[in-house]
Amino acid sequence: MTLPDHHLTQGERVIRSFRPHWKRLIGPTLALVLIVAAAGVAIYLVPGGWEYASYARIAAAAVALALLTIWSFVPYLRWRNTGYTLTTHRFTISTGVLNKSTDEIPMAKVNTVSSDQTFGERLFACGTLTVESAGDRGQIVLRDIPRIQDVRTDLFRLVEDASDGDIDGR
Repeated sequence: MTLPDHHLTQGERVIRSFRPHWKRLIGPTLALVLIVAAAGVAIYLVPGGWEYASYARIAAAAVALALLTIWSFVPYLRWRNTGYTLTTHRFTISTGVLNKSTDEIPMAKVNTVSSDQTFGERLFACGTLTVESAGDRGQIVLRDIPRIQDVRTDLFRLVEDASDGDIDGR
């Protein structure tokens, strides 16, 4: 999840490396439990004396496996393969399971850093981080950032250091 040392420039160091908040996994976990329970009930309720009972059980298991893949496994892989790395020189956003996409925002190009939290997000200590840069993309909105206030503070401090020409507060 973090940038390897050979991807860092000279004098650059990692300040914070994280992935989206674990609350993104609540829905896929509930789907996992409900699908497994429904498949178990469906397999149990197939009459044993029915001539197509084995086919019905296989079909129920296949449907359950397909639903588990779509509603539980794929969202978990997306969460697991999304990473944010904050270094002294840039903010890197890496996403993708099979295909990898990486966005990097140099600290010198960041114009505005803001955060928003709903009441529920405040309970989970996460929120939405908005980073506005002078680049082509303009504004990047990142949802479900854990410890949003700490991330925002670190990012703001690094932006201020970059605009002052300081590195690591020196």
